[in-house]
Amino acid sequence: MARQQGPPRGRRQLDVGPPEVRAIAAADGVELRLTRYRGGEKGPLLLSHGLGVSSAIFSTDTIRPNLLEALAGAGYDVWLLDYRSSIDLPASQTSYDADAIARLDYPAAVAEMRAVTGAESIQAVVHCFGSTTFFMAMLAGLEGVRSAVASQVATHMPVPRLTRAKAALRLPSLLQGVGVRSMTARTGGGGGILDRLARPVLARQPLEAEERCRNPVCHRITFLYGLLYEHDRLGAETHDALHELFGVASVRALAHLALMVRRGHVVAADGADVYLPHAERLRIPIRFIHGAENACYLPRGTELSLAYLADRNGPELYSRRVVPGYGHIDCIFGEHAARDVYPYVLEHLEETATAGDRPARRQPGAVAP
Repeated sequence: MARQQGPPRGRRQLDVGPPEVRAIAAADGVELRLTRYRGGEKGPLLLSHGLGVSSAIFSTDTIRPNLLEALAGAGYDVWLLDYRSSIDLPASQTSYDADAIARLDYPAAVAEMRAVTGAESIQAVVHCFGSTTFFMAMLAGLEGVRSAVASQVATHMPVPRLTRAKAALRLPSLLQGVGVRSMTARTGGGGGILDRLARPVLARQPLEAEERCRNPVCHRITFLYGLLYEHDRLGAETHDALHELFGVASVRALAHLALMVRRGHVVAADGADVYLPHAERLRIPIRFIHGAENACYLPRGTELSLAYLADRNGPELYSRRVVPGYGHIDCIFGEHAARDVYPYVLEHLEETATAGDRPARRQPGAVAP
């Protein structure tokens, strides 16, 4: 599905080898996509995006290096997953919840990676909704993952007051009730209802002067998800290309997210507490990375997740890094993310790069100031 909505622009060639694109099917027949870049023998490494975007957040040419280039350049066999939320797949236009991604998409992707590479286990870097659903998948019994880096959210999700208020209004559920299946951050094509809803909310949302801009896609992103980035962390080219990176989001998925926000942690779409009771299934090395200025999911969320898992599985498996001056997705495609954020990702992956009979164990990690 095309992303281009603005005027054509020059694009640089990525500093990676040729991609190997694989269409795979989830257990319910939904088509997913894995794109492999063989940077070396480390891994194999799965990268999973958030809601309303695609794997392009890892490979955008508006920064250099992007996360794909950094990881492939460090010798990793990188696999970009586009699961059913990906705006580049037809499935993004359908109705689905987080349970489907956790129980159907992740098992299909991990099984394909292991079958193709012959690896007993994989590593994963997961972001936002991709991180939430990854933890749900693991807690539901997903096997074959030996370590993970979780960006911005995991099992617990405290959010700012305005986000709590929007979740309490149950707007996605109301929209479902009148037949609205999706909402988009893009201008044109179904944006009318979103614009009418967004204007009064954004007018009341307290924003620092540096976070205000004239980009309508940026405004829609903020309405749908909260402030996803610190503007001063984005390069101008990335900010101008937001229409390429963001698109449609399932209202049903948004309703499930709103339910989890109200509960404060991961639950099934019907409200059943079927995930957290199985914390022992997350007995693998995990690093949590959080932007200190994250106004979408508060930094306390990964702190709570780490504490919950450490209490049940021991603290030596888990570490956390808080990145000063960063928000949410700017930790992925901020102009200087390669300098400020990627080293935390690589450090953890390097420690767990070789599969063994037992996960590598670490001393509890300090939180960056």
